[in-house]
Amino acid sequence: MAITPTQFAKKTTQSASWPDAKRRVLSSYREWIRAAPEIQTMYNMPLPISAIRTRVRQEFERNRFVNKLPVADVLLFKSHAEYQETMNFWKQTTHVMSYFKEENFRGDKRLPSCFMEGFLEGRN
Repeated sequence: MAITPTQFAKKTTQSASWPDAKRRVLSSYREWIRAAPEIQTMYNMPLPISAIRTRVRQEFERNRFVNKLPVADVLLFKSHAEYQETMNFWKQTTHVMSYFKEENFRGDKRLPSCFMEGFLEGRN
């Protein structure tokens, strides 16, 4: 399957009103949710599809209470750019896995804090 760089591109537009912005946000959210199985396959992620969808939901919920229309438009633009980069396979697996710190390599605590802790874990 050949992917053209403009396949997932969208024209940058400003929302005319909050209902228009809400419609665009829901459209972007649905795109991400529908793409979760393909993202898992493309990047060979060791996570279930439900975990990917949960993380997408968390990212959208994080910006739920934005109350300025220009800010919402910028966030939408960033979402579309991120989606395009992800679906065109312009990222590496580590870039995508960076969104899953809790599930990824023991979270932020990648190395043991002292020698004995590492020794008792069986790590060299």
